[in-house]
Amino acid sequence: MIRVMLVDDHALVRMGFRMLLGNAQIDVAAEFDSGEQACAEYARVAPDVVVMDLSMAGMGGLEAVRRLIAQDNKARILVLSAHEDTAHPRRVLRAGALGYLTKRSAPDALISAVQAVAAGQAYVDAHTARSLAMAQVKGESSPADTLSEREFSVFIQLARGKSVAQIAEDLKLSPSTVGTH
Repeated sequence: MIRVMLVDDHALVRMGFRMLLGNAQIDVAAEFDSGEQACAEYARVAPDVVVMDLSMAGMGGLEAVRRLIAQDNKARILVLSAHEDTAHPRRVLRAGALGYLTKRSAPDALISAVQAVAAGQAYVDAHTARSLAMAQVKGESSPADTLSEREFSVFIQLARGKSVAQIAEDLKLSPSTVGTH
């Protein structure tokens, strides 16, 4: 049986995912509402797959993916997101996540994605894969593509309306470093 750690800041979303996964004989071993909690409890829970929301308070899903991979480079992470652009999936896959699934996907796609990631296979939903492929073929890029990984993390936090001091605390950086980014 596949053991999953759910990380999403919405209790109702976690409950729905738990029910959906349970019906597919996938065990939800733990649930957390922040990337900080997931990073702190990952070793104790030892999940086969981490199902991680991208947009959460605190450090957020992208930073949590980076930190989990730093803890365990064999961590198998599936990112779930409402973002349907190409920048977010590119960033999380580069950070070490094995899968990316938009929250608009059909419920069965979550089960397929968890099973694929548990088996060590990459998984990207069809819509996102098509968008990534077309952007690559057309040579499209966005201004966000020129940002470093850390600059992108700071940019996302700023876009959420956070102050430099809040970002520094969330990302465990000095305020002057955040200001530089």
